[in-house]
Amino acid sequence: MNQLILIPKTEKYIEYMLIILLKLPRTEKFSIGTEIKTSMYNMLRNVLLASKSDKNKRLQIYNVIDTEIYFQRICIRIMYNNKWINETKYKYSNELLSEIGKMLGGLIKSLGVKSNAENN
Repeated sequence: MNQLILIPKTEKYIEYMLIILLKLPRTEKFSIGTEIKTSMYNMLRNVLLASKSDKNKRLQIYNVIDTEIYFQRICIRIMYNNKWINETKYKYSNELLSEIGKMLGGLIKSLGVKSNAENN
């Protein structure tokens, strides 16, 4: 049930990011802010779905979650590069995402699936 640990970690990340998104400039709050929010909620929904799915379906869901993490990482970097968030918020949000990503990697590994790098 290691995947259940992912739920509170994802919640913690979302709660932190919502505070950041509320403080974005008005124009960005409704563009990149909305994109990140949608992605975060999709990620949480998929974490919950994976916890209820059978082993065969889980890998596919984990890959979707991984894509959401990658997308959010890019959005956070864009916010930082445009100086909409400071370095402290940038680093901490990336740490939270990285923690989720590492846990996700462990879950993928536990399914016995080799990554492309291991297949070559």
